[in-house]
Parts: sequence; C-alpha cells; structure tokens
Amino acid sequence: MDEDYPRSKRNKSEVSYAHHFRREVFYVVIDLQLHEINCRFEVVTSDLLLGMTCLNWVDSFANFDKDKIMKLAEYYPSEFDDNKLRDLNFQLDSFFVYARTYDSKFVNMKKIKDLVIVMAKRKLDQTWCHVYLLMKLTLILYVVTASVERAFSSMKLIKNDLRNSISEEFWINTSFW
Repeated sequence: MDEDYPRSKRNKSEVSYAHHFRREVFYVVIDLQLHEINCRFEVVTSDLLLGMTCLNWVDSFANFDKDKIMKLAEYYPSEFDDNKLRDLNFQLDSFFVYARTYDSKFVNMKKIKDLVIVMAKRKLDQTWCHVYLLMKLTLILYVVTASVERAFSSMKLIKNDLRNSISEEFWINTSFW
C-alpha cells in the first residue's frame, strides 16, 4: 500500500496506493452514503439516531456528546420540561465523570441495555433519575420502531393477499366463457 500508484505510464506518481484508495475510493463512498442518509431521513430522525448513538457507552464513552443527548431529550417534551432539561444537563456531567473514573462496572459496556441494568442493580437510577429515564426512553424507541416496522410489514402482506383475492374474484366473475 506504500508503493507509488501509477497515474500514467510516462510520469512517476508521488501518490501511494493507500492515499489513492483513501482519497479516490473510500472518501467518495462515504460521501455518497452520507448524502443518501441525509436524503432518506428527516432532521428529527437524524437527531434521534445521533442522540441514541451518543448514549452508547462502547469504548469507555467514546461517542459521548452531551449536546446531541440534550437534543434527544428535547424531543420528549412531556417527560422533560425546562427544569428537567436543566437537571439532565447537570446529571449528564456528573454521571459521565462518575462512570468514567469511579465505577469499573461501566467500563467496556457493549449496549445501552447493559448500562441500564447496571444502573438499576446499583440503585444509581435514583441518583441520576433523568439520565436513567432518557436511557429507558431510548430503549423503548428501539422496541417501538421494530414493532411499527413489523406491523407495516404485516399490513403489506395482508393488503397484497386482499388485492390478489379481489382481482381473482373479478376475473372469475367477468370471464367471457
């Protein structure tokens, strides 16, 4: 990968294969995927997905972004009014420091559900109640999304079956024989 990438047969290139693939292939593919995601999802959906990703504690909180988590909480106005949003802001700071430095149970978590389980077992859901509530709402969002997808898939199957049976009846009743 460190060898020169031949751009033409006459001139020697100063570009390596690694640079060529990174610049000409990988970045182009990533840009195309980002464009597709931006076209497919609305701003609200993107904010929800990004906020849920920031609550994922893989690699010792590598994805933690408090602004995106706060944006996620703003989409639940019945659960988080202005006072609770302010409290959540402070709780996120203190929880992040506690989980990173004082409690080894939070290191190397793989999923949000593992984090919620540890918080409930250690009674930390009472100390950081707003953080815990936001994590529960995130878990519920995963389940609700899957349930809605399943319901629409079922409705699509039923609708196709009904269309097929109605069209069969139509052709049987209007036959020219």
